[in-house]
Amino acid sequence: MEQKKTLPKNQTWFRDGAMASWPICFGYIPIGLALGVLANQAEIPTWAVAMMSILVFAGSAQFICVAMLAAGAGIWAIIFTTFVVNLRHFLMSSAVAVYLRGLQRMFLSFFAYGITDESFAVNMTHFRKGNWDHKRAITVNQLANMAWITSTVCGALIGQFIPTGAFGTDYALTAMFLALLLFQLHDAVYVLTGLTALGIATAWYLLIPGDSYIIGSSVLAASIGFFFKRYREKKR
Repeated sequence: MEQKKTLPKNQTWFRDGAMASWPICFGYIPIGLALGVLANQAEIPTWAVAMMSILVFAGSAQFICVAMLAAGAGIWAIIFTTFVVNLRHFLMSSAVAVYLRGLQRMFLSFFAYGITDESFAVNMTHFRKGNWDHKRAITVNQLANMAWITSTVCGALIGQFIPTGAFGTDYALTAMFLALLLFQLHDAVYVLTGLTALGIATAWYLLIPGDSYIIGSSVLAASIGFFFKRYREKKR
């Protein structure tokens, strides 16, 4: 125990990153399994699920993709929706780039690939405390990545043995987004934005055919929320 205390800081980077990432990894396991099961029931082959997790590595976008494929959506609609949903990664990458100055572009590209909502939150918390570096941060990213890929592939493999709708797997997508939404409702602006998105999406779905209501309601509601926040700040 005494020896661990005297270890130089740069020799504990993997252990520190692993300790910070384990809650993310355990959280990814049930969601990844659910995604794999849903993908299997949507008749997406296991190899395609694996490649999706490796190349995309974005839970919400992958759930949307599976749902849209099951609904018969076109390839360009899926690509554009994924692009819009993942636009937030530009903001997260910009925020964390402040702490990664002077590093090689190859490392930065590999690091950017592994950024998710959860790994970003964990790394930013540690960066702000001042006890973190790029090695620990990328360890968090890639261990979470490995947990996600493994769980989605396992879910796809066992999905063939699970009847459609069993264990509430058909509700997994809705449940995940409801949970994500609740954690975003910090104040009245976020509540207003969520309610606006709900109203616009419902009206758009009823009046305009197709799947464009997802993108349209997101863009319009986010814009309204942004201007309302600016207005409230100026009023104060």
